[in-house]
Amino acid sequence: MLIAFNKPYGVLSQFTRDGSPNRPLAHFGFPKNVYPIGRLDADSEGLLLLSDEAALNERLLHPRQQHGRIYWAQVEHVPSPEVLTRLEKGVIVQARRTLPCKAWLIDPQPAVPPRVPPIRERKSIPAVWVGLELVEGKNRQVRRMTAAVGHPTLRLMRMQIGKFQLADLPAGKWKVLTPAERDMVLMEESKI
Repeated sequence: MLIAFNKPYGVLSQFTRDGSPNRPLAHFGFPKNVYPIGRLDADSEGLLLLSDEAALNERLLHPRQQHGRIYWAQVEHVPSPEVLTRLEKGVIVQARRTLPCKAWLIDPQPAVPPRVPPIRERKSIPAVWVGLELVEGKNRQVRRMTAAVGHPTLRLMRMQIGKFQLADLPAGKWKVLTPAERDMVLMEESKI
């Protein structure tokens, strides 16, 4: 079984709370014996997969598999083409260079429902959405990458894994994927 969940802000990618004020996955009524494939930080939103098939973790998440994941990051300031190229070539994060990725300014800017609680907004500093396609997912990697190039992330959403897009699944809701949707998740994305 493979499940797509639109993880809201303030939800842990685990079933137990461990002293955190954030809600665990146990609050969302998942079937027994499913576990998250990968993680999203409590302050990140979007597509989280859960499965009862342990082998999917390696197949979908190990960088050598080159399995693409697309994130939307709302960042401070408008990044220049040179900044986006720096992200694509890899930046130094915690003393190691990130793998090459794809980075672009989303045009037109997406209409995204407001987050609860809302992000901090500053009238004098514009915020825009950029897209990033990665094949690796180190701890807080997108946030660290955008900060390394001078564009701190205000809001982060994972929108796609493989060719499966989050689409219109509401925040806090989940669904068991059909065989065709499962194939979209497992389908190899173009090599970055």
